[in-house]
Amino acid sequence: MKISARNNLSGKITAIEIGSVNNEVTIELAPGVVLTAVVTKASCERLGLKVGNSAYALIKASSVMIGVDD
Repeated sequence: MKISARNNLSGKITAIEIGSVNNEVTIELAPGVVLTAVVTKASCERLGLKVGNSAYALIKASSVMIGVDD
């Protein structure tokens, strides 16, 4: 995976709070260090996000995005 964002943090998904349009995805970056991002429900499904999976928090400007390896 190549991306333009220089700030990418890897971790494990510890929670997904499902909403009607958007989901809140919580990633544990280190023991006791968590980051939560709001992503569309469609993106969660397309990326196959599930609790326990590894994922990346990609931070660029004021946005936080999530990426996974193929």
